[in-house]
Amino acid sequence: MKPNQRTIGGVAAVEGVGLHTGLRSTLVFEPAPEDSGVVFVRDDLPGSPIIPADIAHVVDTARGTTLGVNGVRVMTVEHVLAAVAGLGIDNLRVKVNEVEAPVGDGSALPFVKALRGAGIVEQSREKRPLEIKETVSYDRDGVNIVLLPYDGFKISFLIEYNHKVLGTQYASFEISDVVFAKEIAPARTFTFGYEVEMLQKAGLIKGGSLENAVVVGDDGILNEGSLRFSNEFVRHKIVDLIGDFFLIGVPLNAHVIAAKSGHAANVEVVRILRKKLESNDGSIGALKTRTIPKAPVYAEDILKIMPHRYPFLLVDRILEIEGRKRIVGLKNVTINEPYFQGHFPGVPVMPGVLIIEAMAQVGGLLLLSSLEDYENKMVFFTGIDRARFRKPVRPGDQIRFEVEMLRFGGSTAKMAARGFVEGRLIAEAELMCSVTPR
Repeated sequence: MKPNQRTIGGVAAVEGVGLHTGLRSTLVFEPAPEDSGVVFVRDDLPGSPIIPADIAHVVDTARGTTLGVNGVRVMTVEHVLAAVAGLGIDNLRVKVNEVEAPVGDGSALPFVKALRGAGIVEQSREKRPLEIKETVSYDRDGVNIVLLPYDGFKISFLIEYNHKVLGTQYASFEISDVVFAKEIAPARTFTFGYEVEMLQKAGLIKGGSLENAVVVGDDGILNEGSLRFSNEFVRHKIVDLIGDFFLIGVPLNAHVIAAKSGHAANVEVVRILRKKLESNDGSIGALKTRTIPKAPVYAEDILKIMPHRYPFLLVDRILEIEGRKRIVGLKNVTINEPYFQGHFPGVPVMPGVLIIEAMAQVGGLLLLSSLEDYENKMVFFTGIDRARFRKPVRPGDQIRFEVEMLRFGGSTAKMAARGFVEGRLIAEAELMCSVTPR
């Protein structure tokens, strides 16, 4: 017999600052009826907009999970949702009076205490969990997530950092409300000391401090006192995974084995699971992620991935793809290019701006070819740095573009791109971009 759905018996609140915005906010937890799920209510805005806590409303996964609808957002909800999921709560209204949930002490524990304080009550209808019937696997860019059939919910997690303080950590738990509250919820979020300045320059962690995050320096932990667990870092990764997987919209029966996973990969897997859930009877059989195109990739496959068409598709062939790390593409320049009619007709030279555009398209292919739902995504370039043109490109030249990923997190990326003709560097630039819904 399946367990029944749960909500809370009263009202509870958590106050504090938002980790990234630094704004003070209050969360108010309220009971909700059966089958209503979990929703956030922005009661500081006219009409009190409602944002459902499900995968369809995830709008960003950079340094946290953000939900939104019609331009209204609530940021950094993963610890709140982890507490809800870890305590087995199915239906809840969460009122918030700012754009970001309070960070508390950087763990899920403040939310667990508030929800338990309100009392957790059983409702009359049964839960409807998602049953994993056969192995589900995700393997991309060094991140591995496997879901195995299991009678219950179990998580095994591995992290591996090239850092003498963190190194390799592993933890495995059978998830219940008691285990979650005692062994997982207290684990705090963490960052590296060298990241702090970078995040601050990006306008993030305005509310961050040693009171709400563990900061890892070159030689040790910068916080006073000891860690809450010897493997607190991997336990916090489990907190994040539980919160992100709650966005499936139903409880999950599976053994989840994850290695080096974060918000972006968690959310990609949830999208896959949700899509399968909506197309069947509440169980999922064998499933594999879409195969990344193997080089060489010719024009017919490029057209399936890229939204560009004549005369603005400037990539003819992809020679190499290394996951989301590196890509090599070709552009054949012919006298038939339409821009040669007006761009120095007597001495035809490919416009520099189109060389940059061709670089950007190769970089866009690097990103899109690694996304499960690339058909619903577009890459918009948001910045160009250090652009230099070394040699002119003329009809008959073949440009070899080499693009390497410098940074990718959530929906934004930075790439280094170079173009060569006959082995000579003709142009280079650093490109910033954002992945958005098409």
